Amino acid sequence: MVESEAHKKYEFKRTLEALSDKHGRGTELISLYIPHDKQIHEVSSQLREEFGQASNIKSRVTRQNVTGAIESLLSRLKLIPKAPVNGVVIFCGAVDIGANKTDMQTFIMEPPEPLVSYKYHCDSSFLLTPLEDMLHEKRTYGLLVLDRREATVGLLIGKHIEEMSHLTSNVPGKQRKGGQSSHRFQQLRLIAINDFYTKIGVAASEVYLAVDMKDFMGVFIGGPSPTKEEFESGAYLHHEIQKKILGLFDVAYTDESGLHELFDKLGDALQDLDVVKEKKYMERFMKELVNDTGLASYGEDQVRKNLEMGSVDTLLLSDELRKLRLTIKCGNCTNEEKKTILKKAGEEYQPLNCSKCGSGMKIVESVDIVEELSTIADQMSTNIAFISNDFEEGNQLMSAFGGIGAILRFKTGI
Repeated sequence: MVESEAHKKYEFKRTLEALSDKHGRGTELISLYIPHDKQIHEVSSQLREEFGQASNIKSRVTRQNVTGAIESLLSRLKLIPKAPVNGVVIFCGAVDIGANKTDMQTFIMEPPEPLVSYKYHCDSSFLLTPLEDMLHEKRTYGLLVLDRREATVGLLIGKHIEEMSHLTSNVPGKQRKGGQSSHRFQQLRLIAINDFYTKIGVAASEVYLAVDMKDFMGVFIGGPSPTKEEFESGAYLHHEIQKKILGLFDVAYTDESGLHELFDKLGDALQDLDVVKEKKYMERFMKELVNDTGLASYGEDQVRKNLEMGSVDTLLLSDELRKLRLTIKCGNCTNEEKKTILKKAGEEYQPLNCSKCGSGMKIVESVDIVEELSTIADQMSTNIAFISNDFEEGNQLMSAFGGIGAILRFKTGI
C-alpha cells in the first residue's frame, strides 16, 4: 500500500504514543538525535566517553543497563555511515516490562522533518518533545474581522482558531445629534472611524509581529463593505504585516464567531492546509447524512461491509482511533470469530469459550483496525482521509460515529 502523507503522519503519531508508554526504572533510557550534518564518528566518540562515565554509577543494575544501552548504540552506529537527510533518532534502553523484569529495546526512526540539533539524553523515559513538535502544523495565519462598531483579532495556528484581541469603538451612528451641523458631524465621525482603524491596526500588528515570521503566512481580513476595503487601503497595519494581506472576504459577524465565519470562506485560499481538506470531507459526509441520500455510512460494521463491496469512495478515519481487530480460533473445532476491542484492553483480553463446542479459544492474530481497514480500502481503490480531533466536525466523527465513517460511490442499503 502506498502511504499518503496523512497516513504517514498517523503512523508517526502512533509510534510516538507507543514510545511514550515505555519507562525505565532509573535514568536508563537513552535518546540520541543525530542531524544530517553531524559526523557519526563524533557521535561514537561521545558515546565512548559516556560509557566511561557510566562506570561510576553506584547502582550495579543501573550501571549495567546504561552501559548495555551505550554498547547497543555503538553497534547500531556502525551500520550508519551517514545520517539521512532528515537525520536519525535512536532510542535505546532497559524498558520495564513488569514482573520485576526489564528488556533491552532499541528503536530507530527517521523524522519527518530535518533535525535542528544534536542531542544525547538519558532519563527514565525517552525524550520525545522534538518529534512531537513536528506533529503540529506550524503555518500560522492572521484572521481579522471588523466593522465600524467592533473588531476581533485572531490567529489560525495549525487547526486551532484563537481569539487574541477584541475591540469596540466610539464611532457615532450615522444620525447626528441636535445642535451639530451636518458637515461638523461627518468630520467628527470620520475622525472617530480613523482613530478606531488605527487602534485596530496597532492591536493586530502587535499580535502578528509576535509570531515567528518564518511561520507567519499572512492575514485574511473579513467584514462588510466598505469597511474592510477602507482598512486595507488606509494601511493601518505595520508595514511588514500590511504586505502580507492575502485577501478580503465578506462576513456578517465581527466577534469571535466572525473569525470562524471568515475561516469557513477561505477554502480555496487555504486548500493545501490539512484542516481545510478535512473539513471539506466532513462537510460532505454530514450533508449526505442529513439529506438522507444513502451515500453516507458510519460505524465499524456498516463501513466494513461497504468497503468490502467496493462502494466506498472515501473512508474517514479519526486519527484518535485506537482499536485492535482480533482473530480468535477454537483449539478444538474449526470455529473462528472476529472481535474489535480497545487497544489498551488488548493487554488483558481473554477470549470466551467457543460458542459451538465450549472449548477454549485463543487469539491467533491482532491487527490495528486502522491498518486493517486501510488495507481493504487500498484493495478497492478507496481514498482514505484521516480526520483530526482538533475541530468540531472532526471531534464529532470520533464522539458520535465511533471514529469511522464513509462517503459512498453509490447506494447500497446497508
